[in-house]
Amino acid sequence: MAVSGSSGSAGGRTFAVDVRASSAPGQGYDRFRHGWEDQIGGPYPAPAFTPGATGDFRISARAVLAHESVLADVRSESLIGTNGSALDQGDDLLLLHAVTSNAWEFTRQQSGRLTVPAGGFALQRSGPPTFEAARRARATVVILPARTLGPLIGDRLITGSSAAPEARLLLGHVRLVARSAPDLSPNGAQAAHLALVELIRGVLRQQPDATEAAHAPALAQAARDLADTRLADPELSPALLARELNVSVRTLHRAFAGAEETVAGYIRRRRLEHARSALLLATGRPSISELAAYWQFADSSHFSRAFKRHYGQSPAEFARASGSRPVPDRPPA
Repeated sequence: MAVSGSSGSAGGRTFAVDVRASSAPGQGYDRFRHGWEDQIGGPYPAPAFTPGATGDFRISARAVLAHESVLADVRSESLIGTNGSALDQGDDLLLLHAVTSNAWEFTRQQSGRLTVPAGGFALQRSGPPTFEAARRARATVVILPARTLGPLIGDRLITGSSAAPEARLLLGHVRLVARSAPDLSPNGAQAAHLALVELIRGVLRQQPDATEAAHAPALAQAARDLADTRLADPELSPALLARELNVSVRTLHRAFAGAEETVAGYIRRRRLEHARSALLLATGRPSISELAAYWQFADSSHFSRAFKRHYGQSPAEFARASGSRPVPDRPPA
């Protein structure tokens, strides 16, 4: 086995281990683990890997640690075994495998066997035991804390194409950080890590979720409830709601696909309902211009047109029909 490492700058550390020549059952992983813990250690224990019946674990890895991200180039001569959970050690990690040659197999009880060929990637969260097999394969592997990314991935094992625009951007950043990490300052390493988290978030939000349809009614209702608390907010929009609910705008629109109105349609209707109620006030009733401004319509004409489309009457016609004092279309000069 060959092991080498260096501290690099204060912002990153490097790590290298080669156990491709190991032959005794279980020997390869034990040597890898010792090398990992000597060079990386800290908040990242070695992956909780259990070699299979053959004990075959012959890989080499060159890695850098940038703040809280481990970025590794892994070459597997033969890797067979189960990557178990590290959650019992208090860790909650996200793992990315971007395969660059041959294929990497992942098998989970709930999702069956998934084969990721060269040009594909797999994203998973530490937790469910995953059987892995990789022979004469190579992959870029990224490990980082799940934290805010955890809810986006849950217990799924997500696969996709590394040719997708979001994945290309992510992997380009990984390569750049891997080259630069040893020379980064602590602040630079942290910035590189945070950018990596956001790029992975972008990849996750582009992946279809098989459970999305089942969660759509709950998501749509959560969006309605949140919108109702911010109807007078000029910043209220589908994008704001999606951001607050930690989903993509596309996912939010799909959640409303089975409803009778769009997200924007719901916001407009609820604002009109509040304006209509204000027109029924016996005293202290605002003018049409005031209602338009308060409920975020462009101007009184825009408000009047929207009101008439929805209720079949202009605001002034509605006020007269309800027995209230007519409301002028514009406040008196």
